[in-house]
Amino acid sequence: MTVRWGIAGPGRIAATMAGEFAHVPDAELVAVGSRSADRAQLFADRYGIPYAFGSYDDLFAADVDAIYLATPHAQHTELALAAIEAGKALLVEKSFTTTVEDTAAIIDAARARNVFVMEAMWTRFLPAIAHLRGLVASGALGEVRAVYGDLLAFREFDPSDRLFDPTLGGGAVLDLGVYVISFAQQFLGTPEVVHAVGGLFGNGVEAEAGILLGWPDGRYSTQAIGFTAPGPGRQVVAGTKGWVEVKPRFHRAEELSVHLLGEPAEERAFPRTGTGYSHELAHVCECLAAGATESPVMPLADTLAVQQVMAEVLSQLGR
Repeated sequence: MTVRWGIAGPGRIAATMAGEFAHVPDAELVAVGSRSADRAQLFADRYGIPYAFGSYDDLFAADVDAIYLATPHAQHTELALAAIEAGKALLVEKSFTTTVEDTAAIIDAARARNVFVMEAMWTRFLPAIAHLRGLVASGALGEVRAVYGDLLAFREFDPSDRLFDPTLGGGAVLDLGVYVISFAQQFLGTPEVVHAVGGLFGNGVEAEAGILLGWPDGRYSTQAIGFTAPGPGRQVVAGTKGWVEVKPRFHRAEELSVHLLGEPAEERAFPRTGTGYSHELAHVCECLAAGATESPVMPLADTLAVQQVMAEVLSQLGR
């Protein structure tokens, strides 16, 4: 089964993703859509895409099986609902939306129409992280008790950039926090306690935050995010029988340092294919070939849970 793909939103992340289709034998990028016909055509010419559409409705009506939704967060809800109504499978760039309510609306629509939808949390599909999940599932680490790390990425403040524009869902939580919260959630589940401290830029979007997630039995996750300072971008998963460091930068992981009690430390390498986004594309194609409407690796329940945690963090930061 070859899945015919379209890209909605020919921006920076779409440009990165466009090159990944060459690494997925059962995926073919055949269309791109934008609100600007000129932008769509320029993108199509650059990446050898056969069809360019000057409206998203035209893209959703085209002969494609799946849409990669690459527009800014704040535009996801309207476009996702329209694509679902057209019966198109969806890979929605993270963060999924800007609010819990919008995330729930997309999930409800997808389930009602029996349409496949998945958040594009590409980190979960990297070979290194898949191997780490396997270690945890095997019991090699014992019971996971803590996950801690950071995703600090210095960016010069520019209020005109999407990263800092509140109307487009800018800010550290939706751009960086989604990675660290989703990472912790896959190993510890959904937290019952959320504490956040941090600061805002002058236009009101969050600049940085320290996040503490807690569970009733004492398990915890501590995470740091921010645009105001650089950092290693690593994660540690600690269990009762050992711990694993996901080497920097964890969200595009290729190396693990495995430390099991009573055994010598071991460095393990897991090269990515392409830039790494190809792994989530391949997973979606596998799900569609199997007739699945949700991913077992990035289920919609996890997306909703992470969105709820991000909403609480934003509230505590004063957003």
